Amino acid sequence: MKRMIFLLVAVASLAGLLAWKPASGNALEKGSSVEASPIYGVTIPPGYRDWKMIAAAQLLVPGKIDQLRAQFGNDIAIRAYKEGTRPFPDGSIIVALHWNRVPSKDNNEVLSGPFPGAQSFIVVSRVNMQVMVKDSKKYAATGGWGFGDFKDGKPGDEALHKTCFACHEPAKDRDFVFTHYAP
Repeated sequence: MKRMIFLLVAVASLAGLLAWKPASGNALEKGSSVEASPIYGVTIPPGYRDWKMIAAAQLLVPGKIDQLRAQFGNDIAIRAYKEGTRPFPDGSIIVALHWNRVPSKDNNEVLSGPFPGAQSFIVVSRVNMQVMVKDSKKYAATGGWGFGDFKDGKPGDEALHKTCFACHEPAKDRDFVFTHYAP
């Protein structure tokens, strides 16, 4: 009997140790970032891939950039979008994922019969992800928003983050947010 109890305790301890073991892998895939962005201290929010999509878009700068982009929002941001609340309330978080795109030969072959001339594109590599966090007191100098730009789960350098707010200033009338909610 003592042997059975010892065996059960050993198995339970091993299971607990395995469950406690920190997750490995890319922080971008896991949905959290240990490293914070310089200047703002923004991290990759856990579970962002399960958030609701705000919109999808394409950015094309001929000869330079050809990206597909998707923006996701936490519940606070989604509610603000749906209700048209501007400025966004504190606690709003918007995540933008950016990928390079290329034509899909396989899809184009399938589509060529029913839709002659149709073109399909797929993502081939992740470019980066950008995070905006609304905290009107903490980020008062930057319109109430803190910024994070991450590549492979690691934040970009300080020089990159110094450009974030300047890039968003043209959208001041929309609380510094470019993305419109897609119905």
